[in-house]
Amino acid sequence: MSTLDVRGPAGRSGREIAIPDGPAGRRHRLVVLLICSSSLFVTYLDSTILNVALPTIQADLHASLAGLQWIADSYLLVVASLLLLTGSMADRFGRKRLFLVGLIGFSLGSLLCSLAPDTGSLIALRMLQGLGGTMLTPVSLSIVRNVFTDPRERAQALGIWSGIFGVAAACGPVVGGILVTEVGWRSVFWVNVPIGVAMVLAARRYVPESRSPRPRPVDVPGQILMIALLGTLTYAVIQGPDYGWTSPAILALFAVAFAAAVAFVAVERRRGDDALLELRFFRSPPFTGASVIAVLSFIVLSGFLFVITLYLQQVRGDSPLRAGLTLLPATIVMAAAAPVAGHLTARRGPRIPLVLSGVLMAVGAGLLLGLSPSTSLWWLALALAVLGAGLGLVNPPITNTGVSEMPPSQAGVASAVISATRQFGSVLGVAVMGAMLTSGVSSGMAAGKSHAVALAAATHDPWLLAVVCGALVAAVGLVATSARAHAAAVTHDS
Repeated sequence: MSTLDVRGPAGRSGREIAIPDGPAGRRHRLVVLLICSSSLFVTYLDSTILNVALPTIQADLHASLAGLQWIADSYLLVVASLLLLTGSMADRFGRKRLFLVGLIGFSLGSLLCSLAPDTGSLIALRMLQGLGGTMLTPVSLSIVRNVFTDPRERAQALGIWSGIFGVAAACGPVVGGILVTEVGWRSVFWVNVPIGVAMVLAARRYVPESRSPRPRPVDVPGQILMIALLGTLTYAVIQGPDYGWTSPAILALFAVAFAAAVAFVAVERRRGDDALLELRFFRSPPFTGASVIAVLSFIVLSGFLFVITLYLQQVRGDSPLRAGLTLLPATIVMAAAAPVAGHLTARRGPRIPLVLSGVLMAVGAGLLLGLSPSTSLWWLALALAVLGAGLGLVNPPITNTGVSEMPPSQAGVASAVISATRQFGSVLGVAVMGAMLTSGVSSGMAAGKSHAVALAAATHDPWLLAVVCGALVAAVGLVATSARAHAAAVTHDS
């Protein structure tokens, strides 16, 4: 019988949750996988449902386009800033314990978001929700990484875990459309509460506790610099179109972000093994490649969802439900492609799904370059399906490549690094593509175009950025999975 290191909820010795060998152990591990995958599902479901609700929130709360970006990005910013901290805290204090705290915090934050009276309070409560969410993705991934010890089973489990985002993406727009249309935008936050309560009860019963035998101390300077970097960079990008890109405030924010990045690298190098982010991990080409691909692909995913939802509802005049249904070609294909990618990664390695995903992203975004108010629904469906296939294929090989390169004793930090790159990409996607959209709409309306025509034309720059990101995903995937990269990774590990 294999038993993970377990402790009671308060740190004292408690009831041991042992995972037996044989069929019973396999069933237990599958239940743990289901619980951990559900945490990923609920966080992605929250994001996709929210995107459908944004135009309605804008009308109800009289929010600006920048305000919508902050509603989406405030959650992502907190998660991206604190993921590395929660990964190391999980290694130290127990992964199950942090997982339960995250579930409770996320559920409570969701409930409070539904009560927000204005844009500012919703942004603040989204940040509170993010405090809980920051403990879910990396900690659940490290739990899966530790429970599945067989390399083949682990690859399959990681493929299932990471493929859940496609399922959530498929469900989110339709569920969100129904909720917003029939009940109102506040209901999109209610759905997280019963799911969260059920997961808390299941996790207490089935998830074993685990921690690193040699956890690292909290890197306070590194954490402060990480928050400063992401916070100032995001604020500068989102507010740039309003303040003016060359205004003293925006230039100062970019300068602070650059200084924080330089200082962060210097501090992390000096701290060595106690660093918030172990820079030596990036000596491994496959791990570095997986991190870069995660940033690029999630720039495309988050930016695409933000922009396309506004286009469908404010240019084509779709209701939230119709917009959700229009997104089905992307979300269904995304959900179907994820398990295919997991199977390919387990059988053939990550190269094929990574390169193919980048090509499909570039082609799908390229088909959207001429988007207008009168674009055919068939053409739009084709573009969304191709783009969805690319986005669905990319996540499982990222997870497998990144986590497999890390030592098991640092599973929390390793999974947090990969999760942080995804969230960093999501923050940039909403901020950068939203800023492009704001600038384009302002220019178009200044030239005498209607808001709908200006918004449709303003989407072209974000789609071009997505084409570039897709091409880079394919190129980096090809290089990061080469024989030379594998040899360098083996040398690094040894």
